[in-house]
Amino acid sequence: MPIVTVHQGPRTVDDKRELVKRITDAFVDAYGLPAETVEVWIHEVSADNRGKAGGLVADR
Repeated sequence: MPIVTVHQGPRTVDDKRELVKRITDAFVDAYGLPAETVEVWIHEVSADNRGKAGGLVADR
């Protein structure tokens, strides 16, 4: 059972639905797995909890 973890900034529920569908389809196509065996975990991280280039993303 593959588990895919995505770390990203907040997105809409519709965006996340589409992402989960496409990732699942990719595993089904590549490995011939049943879709029911693919799990996608989305961890949303807000801009005040991410850093880039030495500063918080929220400060950009």
